Amino acid sequence: MAWVESPLQMLCAVEAHHFGLLGADTRIVPRAKLPALAATRRELKRLGLPGGAAFAAPEAEMTRPGRGLTWAVGDAFSGKVQLSWLTAFPRRVVIVDDGLATIRLLELLAGRPWTPLLRARARAGPLRGTLGVAAGLRLRAAAKAGRLSLFTALPVPGELALAVRRTGAELVTHDFGWLRAQPLGGAPPAEPVIVLGTSLVRNGLIHRDPYFGWLAGLGAAGPVAYFPHRREDPGDLERVRELPGITVYDGGAPAEITLRGLSTGQRVLSLPSTAVTSLRVLLSPRGVPVEAVEVPDDWWTAQAAPALRSHLQMFTHNDSGVAR
Repeated sequence: MAWVESPLQMLCAVEAHHFGLLGADTRIVPRAKLPALAATRRELKRLGLPGGAAFAAPEAEMTRPGRGLTWAVGDAFSGKVQLSWLTAFPRRVVIVDDGLATIRLLELLAGRPWTPLLRARARAGPLRGTLGVAAGLRLRAAAKAGRLSLFTALPVPGELALAVRRTGAELVTHDFGWLRAQPLGGAPPAEPVIVLGTSLVRNGLIHRDPYFGWLAGLGAAGPVAYFPHRREDPGDLERVRELPGITVYDGGAPAEITLRGLSTGQRVLSLPSTAVTSLRVLLSPRGVPVEAVEVPDDWWTAQAAPALRSHLQMFTHNDSGVAR
């Protein structure tokens, strides 16, 4: 069973099944009432799921895995997921990509045993902190017993990959083999410049005005296709739509699916995002550059601590020196 709460998690659950990590039959359970998940599910069904994989009806709450099943999840920092690790007994746990949080999980897993599994920005109270510690201990125990796999398309620094494998966990990297084998489908945007939206504004990590000023400059230089982040503020999107030269497209399915048909002469720009890495994997063979834009110092707000800024921008430059 795979419990998915984001488009990337859903796509990576399909890839993990195709890779053979989840067994012969996989039931993918999407979280209910998330439009982006519904759009991704429709697109994946249109492509045709690999044999043995099937979507279950969306659920409002995480389905409790049965004893002895392989259980795939993406958000290892979810309190509900962590509580299930303590109260259920899956045969094996597989963690699939959930953005940069995947790298933080690897760092914590390879760190000191009593370090709680908490998000980079989390300010946890005693109870939540205790749950994070207990979940970390349970996950490290699963790794030591050879019952933990981590499935990622992200570039994992060599030393970190080695440290994770020393815990007993299986670290599996992939290059979206299933998706790359699927027909392209609909026509991609025609604009020469494609910009991926960001959640950094809504999360209060960067200031709005310099971000919109940057977008305005791009639109003034030529046609731009803008693909919103699924968590962007609707008011911010209206502001983007008013900028000359910029066409806002329906975000819907993940950029990895929507933009994989781009061709030579186009380029993708993005502020720090996991999609930069995955799109490089998919688009480099097609001659399409994917450029990560480093956030200027004066864009950051006081909420973005230096350590968090560094973490968010870890894949700004081209991938190198990584484990595969």
